[in-house]
Amino acid sequence: MGCIANRGLMVVKDWFTKIVGTRFQRELKRVRPVVDAIHRHEERLKGLSDAELQAQTPKLRGLIAERTGQLAADVERLKKEKHDCPDAEQRKELSTRLSHAEAAYVKALQAALSDALPEAFATVREACRRLLGSEVVVTGHGLKWDMVPYDVQLIGGIVLHQGKIAEMATGEGKTLVATLPLYLNALAGRGAHLVTVNNYLARRDSQWMGHLFKWLGLTVGCIDDTEPSTPERRAAYLCDITYGTNNEFGFDYLRDNMVFTLDQRVQRGHAYAIIDEVDSILIDEARTPLIISGPVGSESDEKYAQFNAQVVQLVRRQTAVVNDLIAKAEPLVGDDKTAYDGAVLLYQAQLGAPKNKKLLKLLQEPGVKSLVQRVELNVLADRKLPAREQKLRHIEEELYFVLDERGHSVHLTDKGVETMSPQDPNLFVVPDISHAVHEIEHDDRLSPKEKVERRREVESEYAQKSETLHIIHALLRAHALYEKDVDYVVQDGKVLIVDEFTGRLMHGRRWSEGLHQAVEAKEGVAVQEETQTLATITIQNYFRMYDKLAGMTGTAETEETEFFQIYGLEVVVIPTNRPVRRVDKHDLIYKTRREKYNALLDEVERQHGRGLPVLVGTVNVDVSETLSRMLKRRGLRHEVLNAKYHQREAEIVAQAGQPAAITIATNMAGRGTDIKLGPGVKQCQVCGITAHQAPFGQQIERPDLTAEEIKRRGCNDDPPCGLVIIGTERHEARRIDRQLRGRSGRQGDPGQSVFFLSLEDDLMRLFGSDRIARWMDRTGAEENEVITHPWVTSAIGQAQKRVELQNFQQRKRLLEYDDVMNQQREVIYSLRLFALEGGEELKAEALRMIEQAVERLADELIGTAKDAYQWDRALMETEFLLKFLISVPGTTDPAKIRNRDELLQAAQQAGRAAFDAKLQHFQDVEAKVGAVNLGGQALSHIMLTVIDEKWKDHLYDLDQLRAAIQYRAWGQKDPLLEYKSEAYDMFVGLMRDLHATFAERWLKLQIEIGPSRGGTATGPAGGRPLGGAGLVKGPAPVRRPWAPASPLRIRTPTSVATIPVHAGAARSSRSATAPRRSAALDTGAGARCPGQPDGIHRVRAPPSAGRKRPSVAVRLVRRLSGRVLARHLAILRGDRAGAERR
Repeated sequence: MGCIANRGLMVVKDWFTKIVGTRFQRELKRVRPVVDAIHRHEERLKGLSDAELQAQTPKLRGLIAERTGQLAADVERLKKEKHDCPDAEQRKELSTRLSHAEAAYVKALQAALSDALPEAFATVREACRRLLGSEVVVTGHGLKWDMVPYDVQLIGGIVLHQGKIAEMATGEGKTLVATLPLYLNALAGRGAHLVTVNNYLARRDSQWMGHLFKWLGLTVGCIDDTEPSTPERRAAYLCDITYGTNNEFGFDYLRDNMVFTLDQRVQRGHAYAIIDEVDSILIDEARTPLIISGPVGSESDEKYAQFNAQVVQLVRRQTAVVNDLIAKAEPLVGDDKTAYDGAVLLYQAQLGAPKNKKLLKLLQEPGVKSLVQRVELNVLADRKLPAREQKLRHIEEELYFVLDERGHSVHLTDKGVETMSPQDPNLFVVPDISHAVHEIEHDDRLSPKEKVERRREVESEYAQKSETLHIIHALLRAHALYEKDVDYVVQDGKVLIVDEFTGRLMHGRRWSEGLHQAVEAKEGVAVQEETQTLATITIQNYFRMYDKLAGMTGTAETEETEFFQIYGLEVVVIPTNRPVRRVDKHDLIYKTRREKYNALLDEVERQHGRGLPVLVGTVNVDVSETLSRMLKRRGLRHEVLNAKYHQREAEIVAQAGQPAAITIATNMAGRGTDIKLGPGVKQCQVCGITAHQAPFGQQIERPDLTAEEIKRRGCNDDPPCGLVIIGTERHEARRIDRQLRGRSGRQGDPGQSVFFLSLEDDLMRLFGSDRIARWMDRTGAEENEVITHPWVTSAIGQAQKRVELQNFQQRKRLLEYDDVMNQQREVIYSLRLFALEGGEELKAEALRMIEQAVERLADELIGTAKDAYQWDRALMETEFLLKFLISVPGTTDPAKIRNRDELLQAAQQAGRAAFDAKLQHFQDVEAKVGAVNLGGQALSHIMLTVIDEKWKDHLYDLDQLRAAIQYRAWGQKDPLLEYKSEAYDMFVGLMRDLHATFAERWLKLQIEIGPSRGGTATGPAGGRPLGGAGLVKGPAPVRRPWAPASPLRIRTPTSVATIPVHAGAARSSRSATAPRRSAALDTGAGARCPGQPDGIHRVRAPPSAGRKRPSVAVRLVRRLSGRVLARHLAILRGDRAGAERR
């Protein structure tokens, strides 16, 4: 009954769809009137001269500004009022009013843009027609403009303006489509961004489409043509339309929140963006947060090489053990009585080396794989039992380490631990540092000096062992999970990461968590320095900052659920201009890779003999080179396009569509590659493939061949013309396979595609259903026999869906974790913006920090004392003086301060008086040297310095917390909820520490007028300029005409900074000289556990005088026991009275 009911529902659904159409058809029907309106405006514009058509741009700008001008003025007025307001409550009210005003302005602006859409789109289309035949130089090559948008491209532009994703097939002109909404949204004067996947496309499209925009009177910039943090980069953002890569947009945002003056910020806001290849950026790269990092100051680089030799020996021993297990299992699995025992041995071998060739071959024997999977299920069930009842707990005892390919993790077994530390059985035993410190502090036999030394010894032992474990684990992952010419290549003595989605080298990017250093040690190249996070944001949270976001790609429909849940973006499939004439065949499946490769080469040779161009798509460099060697042995000339030969990419792609051409390529030949067919490849004047009835806007080429003629030619089964696509393996994501297929059949060209698979492929082995293996066993497939069936193709698609769902959950979990940090980041960056903008708002915030800092110190000094007579008043007076250089009147007089409230009031009043006195002192200095706002500059500098220092430490702590929080799951707790709770507590501690540190540095600040020449600043690390861009060791400072002979120098307890004194300047300025950044990426920092990023993009900051960071536990103990240590130090100095007070 259930099956009948389901079939009935399907019939009703099909009937309903035929009547009202699909969702995409209904969407297209709604925009049809808009297309008709564009046509009407276009007819009017055809009668205008070139000058009159170009005048459309200022006309439309004026219309939009007229409708939104008053709201924009309200927003600016409220911003100024908030900036100049000293009262905290009034600022809060102004912030609320400002948010409402900004929302109203954006809403009115979008309505005005939508009303202007038909005329704006018609203007662009007519401009394209006027430019036909004109010359344009693109990346150094001359091209002729030959593009005018079709109606289906107008539909794509409308969808993009609405803030949706337009799925458009290969060759449908996405680059031109983007010009329509970019032009319209640029008229608002807030900037429109086009985000691409690589800098070549950013430069190409900015020059190519810039020809059109400039003719219409708009300015165009490309951030990838400029250096970071320069006036040129800022100018690119100030253009009406800005092109660039997703990484650069994100990194510029992070860098803007690390600068020391407003004029060094380059971005001006996030109004509208179109993301090209949106699925690649928002999905494929979403697991890798953008990170700016700096050197950690560690001395562990040599240890990677030291422990590498031991890990190599461990891997060799593991290989020997696995081979022995397989040899024992081989005769057992052939006998029904002992088959299960043999399967247990094979499962052990699979845990130790899942890609062992002997193992993979044995798993292809009938029934063996199913039996091993049964053992795996039994092991999982066994682990849920109490330890004394587990019968299979010995399963890992013979191995040195265990691999989890799906989780991308590895761990040492007890046997591995013993092998790695034969001389030191406690190497892997990390001391409980908090317990050890507690024991030391309560050991009366130790003197204060001995306690300090013992504490240092415990901390040192903890740090050394933690570092050793970290290095060994990283080396083990490098050897066991990362393969040369698959995950990375070695060129010019450097390890370069290969992007798994594009197949391209990721120059300048590095894995973090010591993984890159481990791979370098593995390959015997120079081991580079480790880095530490300074600023970070995920791709998701960066692009969610835009008021309106849109995207375009050829493969978005399969991921529309994720697009909507994460970004609120709908997907609309745009019809092709001409019907698709590509034949997509069912997958061909073989038992082994060897059989698959032989059959694949036979097909390549056959199609080559027919004179057709063939593109063979591979998943990595290693497979492409293997197939190349096999083709050479057959005497077939071909080209190889992979990460090693990317320099010839343009040349190879240009020839890939020529008759009888053979091209082997990794995923580089997928996304964004446009292969044009050579002469003779497209043979038929009339297509033999019957085109389905096309939706609105398609130009249908109707065939008039007879059915007999079509069958004779084989057009529906084996087309005699067009580009042949042969895939060597299915990717984890169906989108990547669709991208490869999409290289054939562009703009209605003929073609065909087919995938050759084997049961040894990673996808089939890890995620393929065992039903496929059982089905092949039942059919009795012999060696070299192919299996092809719609059911098998469907099963493979289901396996890909499972992988996609798993990856989606990882990305969603990452976002949930980052949302916690994102809220904290917004608070810190808002505070940083206060410091940059200065004004009364900054002074009010600084005063609030000081009041809270002195109040908190007063509470700490009161402690648990219930009555005022129990207070240590002498200690109070000393602490206020030592900590903040303030004297609280009446502290030592019980008659004047009788309770907590009076103490807090007196402390806050003393803090306010000291703050005002410091500002007044600056005003006196300003009068003497003839300068303006020196106090504001010093206030801004100190606050920015403190924020950066504390935020950097906080990011490190959050990284460590996220890595450790997953173990809470063992205690039946939700790691995410635990992370939120812990992260909140840490953030509260961060803000307290920030307030106290700022108050201490500001109130202890000293002012000098020194003899140094120029206006250069020095900082705590020997190189942080006041008004500079971070920890910089750049070129010599530029001598300015206004720089005085005696600049002002301010001293804090931790730094010295110089303020250039000049009349009439509101704040210090600095030349826009900034360091170049070297990117670094982490794709696999630790095990792939829920919420942990699969990889991290890094930008390395310039070298600084870094320090080796202690672990979180060590730093926590130091904070908690600071007073105890201070007491011991007082005794060592001979200050026993002070020690007793403490």
